[in-house]
Amino acid sequence: MWREGDLVTRKSYGEDVLFRIEALERHLALLKGVEFRLLADAAYSDLVRVAEPAQHRPTENVRLKAAEFARTIELSRERDRTVAAPDRPPFFELPGKVLHLDGDANYLNKCLQVYRNLGIPAVGHHVHESMMAEAVYRLLPEVKPDILVITGHDGLVRRPGVDRHFIGNYKNSHHFVNAVKIARQYERNRDALAVIAGACQSHFEALLQAGANFASSPARILIHYLDPVYVAAKVAFTSIRDTVNIYSVIRHTVSGLDGLGGIETKGSHRVGLPRLEY
Repeated sequence: MWREGDLVTRKSYGEDVLFRIEALERHLALLKGVEFRLLADAAYSDLVRVAEPAQHRPTENVRLKAAEFARTIELSRERDRTVAAPDRPPFFELPGKVLHLDGDANYLNKCLQVYRNLGIPAVGHHVHESMMAEAVYRLLPEVKPDILVITGHDGLVRRPGVDRHFIGNYKNSHHFVNAVKIARQYERNRDALAVIAGACQSHFEALLQAGANFASSPARILIHYLDPVYVAAKVAFTSIRDTVNIYSVIRHTVSGLDGLGGIETKGSHRVGLPRLEY
């Protein structure tokens, strides 16, 4: 007997992705990825129950990779502090400010927790993908971020001979593209506003052409829900004097170069003197 909230995998896909049952219909279970931004459905006969996430080896490997990236960000910050001011008075830091729009409320809360843990000022809003462009238009002048993250759920129609360059074959890529275009009407300079856009299997080329600095997904693969956050963190902690090392940041994400790509982008991190007491 299946219940909403049960952890499951799918036999037909080699039990590769861990899902949580979101809803039960007459013949199908509606599923949401636990670690990947993926919505799916499956026949009940295709489901395999997972008692604990730790029992699912692919998910555990993904979590280890995500934890490794978080450590990489923190180690990079410690190194920069040591190199930047070995003989100067203590300084204070101003990481770039993030506006994060997410089509999934659960993932949004997890992403905001990561920003808090890293000390990155961030404002988050749960926005349905179809409303992203309107939200960008309304929130950018209000929040005035250095970094904009636009993400949620997406997907490419999977059938023989499908044209992956036709944006109509994607669930939400056209919504993300429209949102990026609105962002570029607000701020044309890609260094003044770094835009990170897309979700699982999104139309990578269309997002870059619309004005994104970083986007998913070059190989139309699933991306980890934290991958856009870690790219944003790298931009937030890279000095305004430097450009983000594209290869370094992307190869440390869970999805790697198949899942994310981008263009040269300046960081948005500043330091100041003297150190603030509050």
